[in-house]
This record gives sequence, structure tokens and C-alpha cells, in this order.
Amino acid sequence: MTEPTTGRRRTFAPVALLGLASAGLAAVAGHRAWVTLSASSDSDYSVLRLTGDDSATVPLAGALALVLLACWGVVLVTRGRVRRSVAGLAAVVSAAMVVTAVLGVGSASDGLRDDLTRLGVDKVSTSVGVWFWAYLTGAVLAVASTALAVRWLPAWPEMGTRYDAPGAAPPHERTDLDLWRALDEGHDPTLIEHRPGDP
Repeated sequence: MTEPTTGRRRTFAPVALLGLASAGLAAVAGHRAWVTLSASSDSDYSVLRLTGDDSATVPLAGALALVLLACWGVVLVTRGRVRRSVAGLAAVVSAAMVVTAVLGVGSASDGLRDDLTRLGVDKVSTSVGVWFWAYLTGAVLAVASTALAVRWLPAWPEMGTRYDAPGAAPPHERTDLDLWRALDEGHDPTLIEHRPGDP
């Protein structure tokens, strides 16, 4: 094995941990309110408490982060073409997260203002909250980690076949020696073997 390949194999754990951490951060921040409010009077504050945070959230952001978490889970336990395909999907999802963050914060602010206007509150200012910046940070780190995964994934270690589901491996081809051994042990090699649990 060449030295560059060995070096790329060592990147598996750091990149996977970065990807999982960034997706987890984005999943938490994507379900929180991205916009905070300030009102001009006590009566306005009482109305703000009635609105809740639903208008200031971006549901798509949290959903994309959960999809990214699922992609990382698949990348960790699969091999070959499936693994490469899911890594590519994770890169697309992480890029969509950045776009959602940029476009979603404006729509969350506008939607909250519209809801408050319907309630008769017109002197309210909004500002971008800390959860938006947490989501954007997670999304940017997700783009970096998935891009590295797509580039280095062919050199990463794969889970062994012993973890495959029973029956996933091709059946063992019996040789003439196996047939003679079966006869010596008193078994008829022409009969179909039934494994425990088979119907």
C-alpha cells in the first residue's frame, strides 16, 4: 500500500466525526427559531408571547439535516457503489442546506412580521438569532466534510462481510472432497440441507 493511500485511510475517523457533528448541530439548530423579536411596549410583548416561534422556523432546514445524518449512517455501514452514491447524495444535501439557510432566514423574518401584523402589532423589529448562525456553521462544515468524503472515500476502510445479513453471502460451492466427507459422516450429500430456523 502506498503512503498517500495510507494517509487517506487515516482521514476516515476525523472526516466522519466532523460530518456527524456538523449534521447533528444543523439538525438541532434547524428546528429552532432563527429570528428574534423586540417590541416597543408591554402590550406588544403580550401579543408576541401568543405567536410562538413557529413562524420564525424553517422546517426544510431541519429536514435536510436529518437526511444528512441518515446519509452519514449509510456511508459508515456500506461498501462499494452504494457507499459512493450516498456520499454524493450527502454532498448535494449539504449544499442544499447552505442555500436553505441563506434563503430561509429572510422568509422566516418576513413570515413572522406578517403574522404579527395580522395580530395588530406593527412596531416590531426582528433580528437574526444565534440558532441561524449555528445552522449556517453546521451547513458549511457539512459541505466541507462531504466534499472530503467524496474525494477520499475510495481509500477509506470498509466494514467486513461478516457484518452482512445472513444469506447475503453467496452459497459455498461444495467440492468432491466435501461430498466424500458427508458420506463418511453418514449424511446423504444429495439432500438439501436445512439450516436451523428454515421452514
